[in-house]
Amino acid sequence: QVQLAESGGGFVQPGGSLRLSCIGSGRTFNSDGMAWFRQYPGKDREFVANINWSGGMRDYAYSVRGRFTVSRDNAKNTLYLQMNSLKPEYTATYYCAASRDGNLSYGSGQFPDWGQGTQVTVAS
Repeated sequence: QVQLAESGGGFVQPGGSLRLSCIGSGRTFNSDGMAWFRQYPGKDREFVANINWSGGMRDYAYSVRGRFTVSRDNAKNTLYLQMNSLKPEYTATYYCAASRDGNLSYGSGQFPDWGQGTQVTVAS
């Protein structure tokens, strides 16, 4: 069974940091482009960051550029999202996804494999 499992979410004060992890199982994701999305209540999932299969190419949503860093460890079949200088408007459920295409992908429809999500809450 193919699975992606996020962890690392939680409650943090504004200006704080969190590191999300996404561990893959059931198959190797080393050839996949991967991404992080987030979802606000009642809204569609929105793109946050992506990374190509090797980790050599990355891109970010404008709202998180300079604050978030996406990385991967293919030896561990794991994707990361380091989130710094967090703001209350970043409060959402964060999902990792795998595209089966090694390049950068942006639309949620390009990702057949998803994790269950992890909640991030930024508040005083």
